[in-house]
Amino acid sequence: MSNRDACSLVCKRWLGLERPSRDAIRIGGSGITDALVRLLARRFMNAQNVYINEIPISLPARFVRGRRINRPPLSGQSVSEQNGMGTSSLSDSGLADVGDGFKRLEKLSLIWCSNVTDVGLSSIAEKSKVLKSLDIQACHVGDKGLVAVGKYCTQLEDLNLWSCKGLTDTGLILLAIGCGRTLKSLGLAACAKITDASLAACRNLTDEALQAVGKFCQFLELLALYSFQNFTDKSLCAIGKGCKKLKNLTFINCDFLSDIGLDSIAVGCTELMHLEVNGCQNIGTSSCNSSRLFELALHCQKVENDALCEIGLGCKDLQSLHLADCSGIGDESICSIARGCKNLKKLHIS
Repeated sequence: MSNRDACSLVCKRWLGLERPSRDAIRIGGSGITDALVRLLARRFMNAQNVYINEIPISLPARFVRGRRINRPPLSGQSVSEQNGMGTSSLSDSGLADVGDGFKRLEKLSLIWCSNVTDVGLSSIAEKSKVLKSLDIQACHVGDKGLVAVGKYCTQLEDLNLWSCKGLTDTGLILLAIGCGRTLKSLGLAACAKITDASLAACRNLTDEALQAVGKFCQFLELLALYSFQNFTDKSLCAIGKGCKKLKNLTFINCDFLSDIGLDSIAVGCTELMHLEVNGCQNIGTSSCNSSRLFELALHCQKVENDALCEIGLGCKDLQSLHLADCSGIGDESICSIARGCKNLKKLHIS
């Protein structure tokens, strides 16, 4: 128990003093009821960060062995119902109380809240217009809720949507139109219906969605693309043109990218500090010699001496260089790196 919590137990007056000073509320385990959330929202009205996690603290052994915890709950069935722990679960009504009570809410995390739907998400989005961070995992929300977030949460900077299986491309595009100009981080792992845009575990990315990201997400700082086969250099040109604040960029197994797209990134994203290119078979001769590049990892067989020589000339701030399977490089390029990158602290060649 923290000192502040201990003091609040001394008397009602001290409890009253403690309530307005608390800025974060964490509610965990199964059995979370709307009444409990409503009580906390009334008691700690100045809280800015609210974390609600309905994953049970302890599960029967059969769930652990069978890894049932990794499966999202069935539609309309809460985690607590599945595990025989009662029927109490946060609902849309309770989430509306969160919006009513926490007027200064800036960060909200909803994990495994199986009874929360688009209705609740829309309600809290409308009431939480200063929200900056939203983390939703394994909840039954879809496009309607996401559209409301884009419409009302115009200061949103970080959005993580994991295993929200009701989301589609339509909701994502409307989200980008609504709050894309402030969004810095977007996660869409395991969102099965997303085809045109995602940052992890969704393989059907195309140029249309990434061009929308480049157009609307002007403050995007991190972009990671894994194993996508349906987008081209047009997407990277749009990113380079629109995402001037981009600092961290990762490409892994993106076969349709070439040096043309990477050159667009080098020219447009002048604040880029971290770049990883892994398994992209058509990238090799481009240098991407961003002057602010701090960390560079290349796992590409087509990378040649000329590219590394350009990096040695242009990347004066480079501190970490990782080269793997770059069979086209030789002594000339490594000597150029040694001469030009005087701040280099880590060099890995394999």
